[in-house]
Amino acid sequence: MARETIQIIKELMNKPEQIRNIGIVAHIDHGKTTLSDSLLAGAGIISEEKAGKQLYMDFVDQEQERGITIYSANVSMVHNYEGNDFLINLIDTPGHVDFGGDVTRAMRTVDGVVVLIDAVEGVMPQTETVIRQAVRERVKPILFINKVDRLIKELKLTPDEMQEKFTRSITEVNNLIQKYAEEEYEDKWTVNVNNGSVAFGSATKKWAISVPLMQKSKISFKDIIDSTNKGEETELAKKAPLHRVVLDMVIRHLPNPLDAQKYRIDKIWPGDTGSEIGKSMTSCDPNGKLVGIVTKIYPDPHAGYVATVRIFSGKIKKGEDVYLIGMQKTNKIQQVSVYKGQQRIAMDEVSTGNIVGVVGLKDAFSGETICNPDNIIEGFEAIKHIFEPVVTKAIEPKQPKQLSRLIDFLKKTSREDPTLRIKINEETGEYLVSGLGELHINAKIERPLKDEGIDVEVSSPIVIYRECIKSRTPEAIEGKSPNKHNRFYVVAEPLEKEIYDAMVSGEIEDQDIKKKNLELQEKVVSLGMGRDESKKIKLIHNKCMLLDMTHGVHAILEVMEMVKQAFRDAVEEGPLAKEPCAGVKVMLVDAKLHEDAIHRGPAQVIPAVRRAVREAMFEGNMYILEPKQIIRIDVPTEQVGGATSEVNNRRGQILDMSEERGVTSIRSKLPVAEMFGFNSALKSATGGLGFYWLIDVLYEPLPKDLEPKIISQIKQRKGLTDEQIKSEEKA
Repeated sequence: MARETIQIIKELMNKPEQIRNIGIVAHIDHGKTTLSDSLLAGAGIISEEKAGKQLYMDFVDQEQERGITIYSANVSMVHNYEGNDFLINLIDTPGHVDFGGDVTRAMRTVDGVVVLIDAVEGVMPQTETVIRQAVRERVKPILFINKVDRLIKELKLTPDEMQEKFTRSITEVNNLIQKYAEEEYEDKWTVNVNNGSVAFGSATKKWAISVPLMQKSKISFKDIIDSTNKGEETELAKKAPLHRVVLDMVIRHLPNPLDAQKYRIDKIWPGDTGSEIGKSMTSCDPNGKLVGIVTKIYPDPHAGYVATVRIFSGKIKKGEDVYLIGMQKTNKIQQVSVYKGQQRIAMDEVSTGNIVGVVGLKDAFSGETICNPDNIIEGFEAIKHIFEPVVTKAIEPKQPKQLSRLIDFLKKTSREDPTLRIKINEETGEYLVSGLGELHINAKIERPLKDEGIDVEVSSPIVIYRECIKSRTPEAIEGKSPNKHNRFYVVAEPLEKEIYDAMVSGEIEDQDIKKKNLELQEKVVSLGMGRDESKKIKLIHNKCMLLDMTHGVHAILEVMEMVKQAFRDAVEEGPLAKEPCAGVKVMLVDAKLHEDAIHRGPAQVIPAVRRAVREAMFEGNMYILEPKQIIRIDVPTEQVGGATSEVNNRRGQILDMSEERGVTSIRSKLPVAEMFGFNSALKSATGGLGFYWLIDVLYEPLPKDLEPKIISQIKQRKGLTDEQIKSEEKA
């Protein structure tokens, strides 16, 4: 990056109206990284010749080897639009569903996204996911239809047929925006060819066009077809350069931080937007107190940990102390820098509205809020991915002396990627790693462990089931404390379906209710819970709910935190096979407590409540829920038989089928337990021509005839006996 460009960037960083924070998002293999290359070439960061081949933003060895983006990557560039320079902070995101957590975190960082679709394939499952992720964070989308040359060379479409295909794709994108956006934005954010919020082109050939440019330059679809067929795409790229068309579209149609933060802050920050710091964030005030959010943590061999930070208020300065709200620690900023792919350009300070790399946040994690130590605020809303981890593997070091290195590695990785869940099973001594898929665990855990020289034993994939309850406990279950001086009476029943569904969709989040929460009360009442019950909610954990229905019990408030801990323990390991519970409502209906606080400490309260909760759930006829994936399979129509047989052989269910241009799309639902090895089996059954993509994940009851077998397998894997599960636990 030339010295004069760095100087321009420094100047633009203080002009938020001339900043655009954008992401490039799409289904896998639709051309995001190739598009990024072409944009970088246009900005003079890489050579024109290497653009589309260098894959500049895929700088990790694994990404080059696998040919896919695994980690989101940042770069800052300058673009001149109508005589004015603009700073564009761009994030190239992964397209594979297993790395969707990186996309979710990138959405918190940016204010707008370029949604990319393949002109031939159109809207695909991951296209829907990224649009859903964007509008959930109030991030505005625009559309780029890539690989238009495929329509010309492969499908040989006429101009009218091309326009018809574009119209269909644009309509599908707009339907998704309207489906997932809030009412205020569902029409405002739809894309439109006439206003130029849609562009068409070829990232590989470095040309792009939009309707306003076609009208201005007199280039028609026929001209594009002729140039492509004659091999004159280089000349076409000179007439309609991709970087100019796309970045002009970004400047015109995506918001600057000044505009975006006005409507984004009250969505992503739970604090009072009328407070001093709230006003500072909504107005993007460079003179306000510092507030930022860490959206990515990654190791640098020279600098230690580098944190990607989006600044929402104030300035971040080299040498200053900042407070980490989640960790409740103070760290000192050692370096502040601007991104240039894997390189960083050092800065002394950076103002609000920018995306920067920060060294010195040694205790931070992805999703951490940072602020001034003398002005501690409420943290940002947690960054939550749409899908839960459904694949788990057990990892153990081959050499006991490497155990400490393994633990350090797992802790570090969970900071970098919170969608990976790591749990230590103290009974078996194994480390359980849960991810969004087998590739997620392989790329983020197994491969890096090998690179670090840590030899581990990795189990076959494990499915984590859920334990649920069918009916209300017939009568209150008593739990006695070990000293027999305290008694707790508990009833369990299934959560109202609408409330459970709201938990699954993320409308109702896990939370500890310490004071009156009118918003939550109104929400659960609207979903079917009685008003009296809604006032008694004390804790939502693991999609289960604890209510305090006691009246006039002496010292109940003093033991409530211990009751909550016992409830957490009980729903994290259910009574059937110590699998997590889901959709269970537990009510503490009465308690008899010793007058002296010394006789009602944690060692007495927690085991008593935990046993009562588990027994109450057991008496309510517990059953097992299994995870299922809804997938889309695309296969040549003549190979449909092989694909449907593969689905049916795995306890799958075909939901619907559609056919277009000799390709059949099959929407199916399959148990995750039956999905291992599905990709290779599908290829084998369809002559290598079948592909599948994830649409959604849900939990449904396990067939009754399979339940005893599955419970037995889980117990065997965990080394549990019936006696161990039934025996009362000691504190």
